[in-house]
Amino acid sequence: MIGIRGFWSALPTEGRWLLSTVAIQTLGRGLTLPFTIIYLHEVRGFDLGLSGGLMSLIAIVGLIVTGPGGTLIDRFGARKILLIGLAAMIAGCTLLAFATHPAVAAVALVLIGVNFGVSWPGFNALIAAVVQGDLRQQYFGVNFALVNLGIGVGGIIGGFYIDVDSPETFTVIFLVDAISCLVPVALLLGPLRHVRTQAAHNDDAPPVGGYREILRQPAVLWLTLLTFLAMFIGYGQLEAGFPAYARQVAEVSTRVVGLAFAVNTAVIVLLQFIVLRRISGHRRTRVMWVMAAVWAVAWLALGFAGLLPDSVAAAIGVLAFMGIFAFGETLLQPTVPAIYNDLASDHNRGRYNAINSAAFQGGAITGPIAAGLLLDWGLNEVFIIIMVVSCVGIGVLAAALERRIPASANGVPQPETASADAAPEQR
Repeated sequence: MIGIRGFWSALPTEGRWLLSTVAIQTLGRGLTLPFTIIYLHEVRGFDLGLSGGLMSLIAIVGLIVTGPGGTLIDRFGARKILLIGLAAMIAGCTLLAFATHPAVAAVALVLIGVNFGVSWPGFNALIAAVVQGDLRQQYFGVNFALVNLGIGVGGIIGGFYIDVDSPETFTVIFLVDAISCLVPVALLLGPLRHVRTQAAHNDDAPPVGGYREILRQPAVLWLTLLTFLAMFIGYGQLEAGFPAYARQVAEVSTRVVGLAFAVNTAVIVLLQFIVLRRISGHRRTRVMWVMAAVWAVAWLALGFAGLLPDSVAAAIGVLAFMGIFAFGETLLQPTVPAIYNDLASDHNRGRYNAINSAAFQGGAITGPIAAGLLLDWGLNEVFIIIMVVSCVGIGVLAAALERRIPASANGVPQPETASADAAPEQR
């Protein structure tokens, strides 16, 4: 694994353009992401149930759009589809900034959901087309750290700037979110306009199957199940299960919850490149074993916090959860997208990344539902047990995946010809 300077030098020009603007692109999203439901409920006066239902439109529409979006990416290229998605995002954020009626807010959030549905497979396909080999895994990891940095800084700025008694402050942050989308638009129309993600038309090329055929491959099926479960107990809980448990069971203050998210961002930004150096050359499935163990420890720490409610120990447990969980994230994010893209070809890369996105969104949708039901019924210990057992399940799925995945897609360095010729002499 090369250092930061070597990594940057090894990137092609298009890769540098993509990476250098990530934090700026996500700054606008960080400004609005933590405060959208506050805006709908406390500023626009929609009741909490309606506000939550409106928020769910983003994930629901994103999940619906992901499948067709992946097919369109393979047919027309990621660049064109991303531009359509970004146009929808700009329109959605602008509309939401002035939404005083639930119907207007619903249209705005549907447009934002369209962008979410195509942006994940689109940008992942774009990255895979620009960056090759082991550098791709490193790129996904560094990209993840920069995304968190942008969102984290945006959240801090938004927290200091917005005021529920001044609706115009929310109007400003949503407009800034829309303006930030112009950065990737400029890249796609400028330095990245020649990047091609779809395969060239070739009458002699074998026919490319659809989603059903891709999912029939054992490696893809096991990887998708693993991704869904990881999202179910991971990101599906960060916005619902974790804060609800921290407030209702551990009884910590909102300030502690906010600080926990800051800890999460800081750990990712500080550790991601170090982790990339450690996992380079190792089997990605075994990195997932470590991630599953780390997340199990994190959930046990949160369970400990629930045993000592409204105490310093509870606050420490909540903060420890987010720090340990973030370490697990630095292991997950470089590996899973890299596997999907190493399994894919230029003919179906959009669909592979769409499957990855759908598994992610499926877990992110069902996770909060399960957490809400369990915690509402007072099954606090059962909630933690399910999270820990699911971590074990990730380890089992990773072991099953390892037996079915090509070594090249599992991050195993492929011996060069010279090394292979020298092998008999080394025995």
